[in-house]
Amino acid sequence: MPALPALVAALLLTGAAPAFASCSDPAAPGVNWRRCLLDRRDFSGADLTGAVLRDASLQRAELARAKLVEVDGADARFVSANLREADLSRSTFRSADFTRADLRGAILREADLRRARFFRADLRGADLTGANLAGVDLNGAELGGARWIDGTRTCAEGSVGVCQ
Repeated sequence: MPALPALVAALLLTGAAPAFASCSDPAAPGVNWRRCLLDRRDFSGADLTGAVLRDASLQRAELARAKLVEVDGADARFVSANLREADLSRSTFRSADFTRADLRGAILREADLRRARFFRADLRGADLTGANLAGVDLNGAELGGARWIDGTRTCAEGSVGVCQ
C-alpha cells in the first residue's frame, strides 16, 4: 500500500482532514458530538444549529428552548430528556429514541422522524407540521394540542398514541 502515505500527505497539504467528534467541545452551532456520551448535561437554550448528534446519548439532558435546527441526530438517544420548547426544525432524527422525553411546545417542523421512538413522550402543544412520521412509535405519547403534520389539524386534548 505505498499509495496510502501519499494520500495522507496530500490531505495534510491541502488542509483537508477528516472531522472527528470532540465530546469535550462546548455547545455551539455545527459542533460534532457523534457517538458522544452527554447524559444529564445542561444545554438549556444552547444554539446547536447544524450539529452532528448521530448515535449520541443525551439521556436526561436539559435541552429546554435549545435550537437544534438542521441537526443530524439519527440514532441519537434522548430518553427522559427535557426538550420543552426546543426548535428541532428541518432536523434528521431517524431511529432516534425520545422515550419519556418532554417535548411540550417543541417545534418539529419538517423534521425527519422516520422510525423514531416517542414511547410515553409528552408532545402536548408541539408543532409537527411537515414532519415525516413514517414508522414512528407513538405508543403512549401525549399529543393533546399538538399541531399535526398537515399543519392545519390540532390534536384533541386527551389524544394518546394517535392524533384525534
